[in-house]
Amino acid sequence: MSIPTWAWIATIAAFLAVIAFDFYLVARNPRDPSMRESTIWVVVYVSLAIAFGIGVTAVAGPQYGGEFFAGWITEYSLSVDNLFIFVLIMSRFAVPREYRQKVLLIGIVIALVLRGIFIALGAEAISRFDWMFYLFGAFLIYTAWKLIRHGDEDEDFEENRALRLVRRAVPSTDRYEGARMTTVVDGRRLVTPMLIVMVAIGTTDLLFALDSIPAIFGLTQEPYLVFTANAFALMGLRQLFFLIGGLLDRLVYLSKGLAFILAFIGLKLIFEAAHHHGVSWAPEVPILVSLGVIVGTLVVTTVASLAKSRRDERATQQQADRDGTDPLEHSGKH
Repeated sequence: MSIPTWAWIATIAAFLAVIAFDFYLVARNPRDPSMRESTIWVVVYVSLAIAFGIGVTAVAGPQYGGEFFAGWITEYSLSVDNLFIFVLIMSRFAVPREYRQKVLLIGIVIALVLRGIFIALGAEAISRFDWMFYLFGAFLIYTAWKLIRHGDEDEDFEENRALRLVRRAVPSTDRYEGARMTTVVDGRRLVTPMLIVMVAIGTTDLLFALDSIPAIFGLTQEPYLVFTANAFALMGLRQLFFLIGGLLDRLVYLSKGLAFILAFIGLKLIFEAAHHHGVSWAPEVPILVSLGVIVGTLVVTTVASLAKSRRDERATQQQADRDGTDPLEHSGKH
């Protein structure tokens, strides 16, 4: 797939324009967006991604179009899972509701930059060392195993080394000063919790990139498709946070579904690398099969999660009716 320089420039400029417009909206009116507003923007961004994928199919053929859709859906699904951690970070640092949009938007920008760097490094590594496919595949299978092993445990946000280093090295205050990252107290320049939150989001994005980049390289080795799939997956993530924030707790099987997808892509990478090296029994997995597995897994995971949530709610309600108590007391939600 040969992408001219002007197409790269135009694509990056278009994404930067969208981010700049998003910054303008957030700066003009910092608040929690309404459900209707969030829904409209998510639909717009998803529609743009679908239109782009159709355009890739029309211009470059169904193979590349399928690779884009498979990569975008996988990255979007991983981004939804990442929202769990964003919710924990927001709660951990008690970010005021009116500034959550700004935190999320800056986190998305950091994620785009980090993923752009990883994409460039990954593409270069793959072009020089084809054995990297085995390493990527093994890493994805290991990640899937970790998701299965810890998927049912209650998640908690733990400060990483970078965040602890910032806390120790930089004097900080416990109070938010609007959306400012620094403030002056008794003549001393201190950082506010807003900067600490930005570091938490940014370093967490770095860990997310370690999972997502090998996953999409297992579906396409075209840097342009890898970049655009990641960019479209991150676009609208801010609005998606407010749209499905209450739904995240209901997606109880999402981690298991993502684990299956990552394990599938990991095996696909290893098989295709072995096939390339002359192993006759190792199959090449068509992109349409990959797309079907990814979409099918997500559909089954979502339906099963919502069904289990409804069963649990009915059981909680029935228990509350028998006891004559508030259902929230049984569910542990206050």
